Amino acid sequence: MKKNPQDVEKKRYWQQTIREAARSTLSIREFCRRNQLKESQFYRWQRRLNSSRHRQSSKESASFALVSNDPGAGDAGIELIFQDGNRLRISRGVDEQTLKAVLAAVGSAGC
Repeated sequence: MKKNPQDVEKKRYWQQTIREAARSTLSIREFCRRNQLKESQFYRWQRRLNSSRHRQSSKESASFALVSNDPGAGDAGIELIFQDGNRLRISRGVDEQTLKAVLAAVGSAGC
């Protein structure tokens, strides 16, 4: 089934708008007011895109990026960087059950 080009454009617009709001220091209410957006529509798209991303991420494999070229930095194990900029460092040697529990707990936070 082909997607309607208008729907794709709307999705792109709201993805960009939601990213801009996240980078902004404004509250969502103020961001929407300044950009002449309906707050309810903003939240509806945010839920829709988060739900879509969550469904996609459960089907996709994980991707990784090199955090540092510093030889000593590799001793830390794994570092996850979340969309909000927070970081989670998992040291080497963590047992599998603990790692699974941590990843399940933060899975919906969006790395």
